[in-house]
Amino acid sequence: MNDFTLLAHNYVRPEVQQIADFTGDSLELAKKAQEVDAGTIVFAGVDFMAEMAAILNPDRDVIHPDPHAKCAMALRIRPSDILETRRRYPDAEVVTYINSSAAIKAVSDIICTSSNAVKIVNSMDADTIIFAPDQNLAAYVAEHTRKELIPVPALGCCPVHHALTVEDIGERIRKYPEAEVIVHPETTPGVQRIADFIGSTSAMIRYVRESKADTILVGTEHGIISRMKLESPGKRIIPASMHLVCPDMKMCTVDRCLQAVKEHGPIVHVDKEVAADARRALERMLEVT
Repeated sequence: MNDFTLLAHNYVRPEVQQIADFTGDSLELAKKAQEVDAGTIVFAGVDFMAEMAAILNPDRDVIHPDPHAKCAMALRIRPSDILETRRRYPDAEVVTYINSSAAIKAVSDIICTSSNAVKIVNSMDADTIIFAPDQNLAAYVAEHTRKELIPVPALGCCPVHHALTVEDIGERIRKYPEAEVIVHPETTPGVQRIADFIGSTSAMIRYVRESKADTILVGTEHGIISRMKLESPGKRIIPASMHLVCPDMKMCTVDRCLQAVKEHGPIVHVDKEVAADARRALERMLEVT
């Protein structure tokens, strides 16, 4: 058994991705966290990602190099928000985006990621779905299913993706009229409507590889650009806006990752009862996918 495995999200610093054993989106890393044979998992990303790995691996140590790196979207919702909405819609089921805390996952029926959200919602028996915590992903899913989606909270979003505007993309297109536009489903519906492709980070990476376009505008966090350029060196890959940077995703540096390995910490701890309920929702997602 190896001593440790370093998992890194597509949004973290390029130099951290370079030293990672595996990089990927949330779904890929959730699966990888269960597959690796290391005794210790070091997770470079934000807090909910490290929590997820700890929930799925109760018998292993999971280390988050910088526990202060938190997801702004995940911080916008409380368990009481979901419980109150359940009372208002007693026949609804709760589908929660993986960008959420363990406590939110614990009061959910199933978890989804941006890559499988449509499939997960379509798999549910209920016609009404309480969807937390991203209004933009909820809108995207609603367009691709026949379910009624109730976003909770009503204005929940990723502030980085939500800030990308149609005007931002318009300015880029005027400069690069031949470019294709690809965006993440956490962007607003208006931005999604003018995109050539909408998908998760890994789906976007595949799209860039397979596209015949020479120039591609990328509407998601900047961390993904380095991997795209590495895997598609002959293409011009341009951020749709220079403001698409999540400061929390940049907090896990190479030095902090190495220090975390050396000191074997900080170790992620999740309450056992909360972890058990959250694991049920996560494992249900993995079964569906």
